[in-house]
Amino acid sequence: MAASSQRKVLQEITIEPGTGKALELRRGQVLRIEQTVGHQCADFNCFNLHDYKEFFHTGRTRHLHGLHPTKGAFLWSAPPRERPMMAIIEDTVGTNDILYPRCSGFLFEHQYGLPVHTNCHDIQAEAQREYGLTPDDVHDSFNFFMHTGVNAGGHPFIAENTAREGDYVELLALMDVLAVPNVCGADVMKTSDFELKPLKLAVFEGTDEDWKGIPEFPKLRNQRSPADFKVKSIKADRELYRDPSYQPEFVNVPLTVSELEVKLSPAEMAWVGELKATGKYGNADAEVLRYVFFAWWIARFMRGPKHASP
Repeated sequence: MAASSQRKVLQEITIEPGTGKALELRRGQVLRIEQTVGHQCADFNCFNLHDYKEFFHTGRTRHLHGLHPTKGAFLWSAPPRERPMMAIIEDTVGTNDILYPRCSGFLFEHQYGLPVHTNCHDIQAEAQREYGLTPDDVHDSFNFFMHTGVNAGGHPFIAENTAREGDYVELLALMDVLAVPNVCGADVMKTSDFELKPLKLAVFEGTDEDWKGIPEFPKLRNQRSPADFKVKSIKADRELYRDPSYQPEFVNVPLTVSELEVKLSPAEMAWVGELKATGKYGNADAEVLRYVFFAWWIARFMRGPKHASP
């Protein structure tokens, strides 16, 4: 029997075009975002329910899972927290996007000459207002069901939305979160195939089956919380001004550089000379050796995505 058929349903609602909904999810609960008609993008924000300064970060998620995260990927919070907030445990389409930013009123006015238009930033801001957040608290969204790519010139593009009626994604809360899905407001782009449609939301009590495949993430020293901050209180006023008592206390400094002698065989030295002659890896033997050593180490030992050319 599938995990979804064993779950207890806690809440079911339908969000109409132009709207979104802020939902409290406790650790272990599951959110399903489902197509009612098909071809509809769902924008998504996410906050730590107990500390809204910890929120979903497209950049770190993009770095760890690529431009189109799907089943098996995690939604990571922004530095310096950098913790997995939710896990994608089911995805019947697999065409999600975290490259494009949320659409905004500015975008439609600037690019289309439409000063009045539904847009994800304003929809998110209104949904989040239920929990005391402001338009400044809206962050770049996870764009579920949005079909995108990057062309040969390095420019992103939006392709046809391939989601069908009944397709869905499911997200498992790995901590208590405020999850905020909305019906994407872009109807003059291919984002939702030029038409806005409702989305069905359901919150379930998770099961043991939902936790299968979710690893125990280690607590790393660089996943810092407010207890580690030098300034522990949230700044209440908006104007920025200098603290006259400030004294720099940068971490990991002063940096030191030391020489390391590396003995190479004649064959290895000849190889270094050949690489140096290409002009691609440096102008000195040490520069070339450093480049190829770290490129080799990344390919052989680095954990996670490899950010080096073949």
